[in-house]
Amino acid sequence: AGDDRWWERPAVQSAARSIQAARKLLVRRVAYPQFLKRQPSHVLAQGTLEQDVRVERLWKDRSLVNIGPQLKGYPEGELEVVPSTQLQQIRSAFASKAEKPYQPNEAIVLRRNTFSIVDLGTNLTGFVGAQVRCVEPTTLYITFDEILSQDDVDFKRLGCVNAIGYELQPGTYQLESFEPYTMRYLKLNALAGECRVEGLYLREYANPEADQARFACSDPGLNRIFEAARETFRQNAVDVFMDCPSRERAGWLCDSFFTARVALDLCGNTTIEKNMYENYLLPPRFNHLPEGMLPMCYPADHYDGVFIPNWALWFVIQLEEYQARSGDRELVAALRPRLEGLYEYFQRFKNADGLLEKLESWVFVEWSAANSFVQDVSYPSNMLYAAALAAAGRMYDEPALLNEAEQIREVIRRQSFDGEFFVDNAVRKDGRLEVTRNRSEVCQYFAFFFDVATPQTHGELWDRLAHQFGPRRKATGTFPEVHPANAFIGNYLRFELLSRYGMPGQIRKELADYYLYMADRTGTLWENVGSEASCNHGFASHVAHSLYRDLLGVRHIDTQNKTVRLKIADVGLDWCEGKLLTPDGPIVIRWWNDNGQTRRHVEIPAGYVLIDSDDEG
Repeated sequence: AGDDRWWERPAVQSAARSIQAARKLLVRRVAYPQFLKRQPSHVLAQGTLEQDVRVERLWKDRSLVNIGPQLKGYPEGELEVVPSTQLQQIRSAFASKAEKPYQPNEAIVLRRNTFSIVDLGTNLTGFVGAQVRCVEPTTLYITFDEILSQDDVDFKRLGCVNAIGYELQPGTYQLESFEPYTMRYLKLNALAGECRVEGLYLREYANPEADQARFACSDPGLNRIFEAARETFRQNAVDVFMDCPSRERAGWLCDSFFTARVALDLCGNTTIEKNMYENYLLPPRFNHLPEGMLPMCYPADHYDGVFIPNWALWFVIQLEEYQARSGDRELVAALRPRLEGLYEYFQRFKNADGLLEKLESWVFVEWSAANSFVQDVSYPSNMLYAAALAAAGRMYDEPALLNEAEQIREVIRRQSFDGEFFVDNAVRKDGRLEVTRNRSEVCQYFAFFFDVATPQTHGELWDRLAHQFGPRRKATGTFPEVHPANAFIGNYLRFELLSRYGMPGQIRKELADYYLYMADRTGTLWENVGSEASCNHGFASHVAHSLYRDLLGVRHIDTQNKTVRLKIADVGLDWCEGKLLTPDGPIVIRWWNDNGQTRRHVEIPAGYVLIDSDDEG
């Protein structure tokens, strides 16, 4: 008991040797976590538990009831204990909601059918540990979540079983969970026996390289948003870019496009991104997928044959940015057969107009109504396809791909734009393609982000999007027939467009509207605009990139040509400062207003050139 450095002191015992064939191991590249211990900030509540409560309809996750060849695990009938069922049959009654600071040396005493809720202060990821003293046989469950639901901890809110169970005989135990979990709030539930819990902690499992970067300005709310973005990044970028550290912990494409940008800003390297692309390079083929298709997430790919064709296209878009960030032309060249195979895969779906039609499997545009408008011809998917063709054409010097991309864009302009908005899809009826009236906000952002439209070609639409859409549209009720965007990914594309077209002041206002409530509630940034899913999603850390680029004014860092492009704009701040990392050293910028004049201090690595972009649009 009490040894919390056990992994550094393995027991030394003699044993028979087992000789196995040598395996070629990959270079790790990424730094190891520091495994720092974080203790709770407050005890929030205590109360009693009622067991064996009747539940009309038990929630049973697919990981419990759908076990088989396509989803590995133990069938429900073979399980001695089913925590998700047992925990649903418990009801809490609060005896006290008096918040008090957590004291690590002050035991939380739990008798049978009692609970205590503690607050870590911030949504964190790591291994839960504590010293537990049992005076009699005890059953202790630790349930946890990122938020409170009606002042309680709902272990199943996220669609997974957020619970750790212990069955303990009398004695003293130094416990630590075997897996890392994500939580702000945890609830200690004594279902049997009696115990004392001391020294409760979470041992962090997080990227150790993101702490040197900094951002601060005269708006405290923006500072909190930045720290939430940093916290989100460090928990989702340990050794692969994850969608979330809680429910899935998987290296999903598209999410990675956004997170990879932040990695260079905060860590000054592309090592995780290199590992990601190397993972996709190494397998001779991807089982369970059609020839040429790429897994939607890898490793941890799916056995059921499901894939997202759109995510394979985001793979290409990100690869071009990776080449620019890293200069790693060797890996980009090695991946060319993968991209050629992907191109061949899509050929079977091209219709007479050159557009992709009736794409297979899970066609994904965004977590919104837009995902209901993806057949037969999905115009956002074709916008993305054109962008992927253009990216491949630039990377591999293939003019034919660039020409094909522009032809697709021109067809989309003719078919999808109805005079007001771009329409999401067209359906095939009696052999003819009929454009629907389905219109989504995110479809408009796709059109501009992927160069189908510009403020010059579609000025009225852009003016409408910039000034009548955004975070306040729900309150104003403007254009109710256009389905609103969600965080993933429409709202992030909106910020990209506001940045591209020179509207940093508006970005400052909308950042607070979109993200401050997230930062204040969990200290991390969320998958959706609401808290119904993950409240700690890797792509959302891209907000840090926006803060550096649009408010601090670091428009672009080219580590290969060693240039820093700076444009300080009037965004309504008195001062702003930041530190970004590069492979060659930090970039430090500070600017402030002095009697109507903007003054600045700039430090860049030796050999770098500062470019003022005052003429940039």
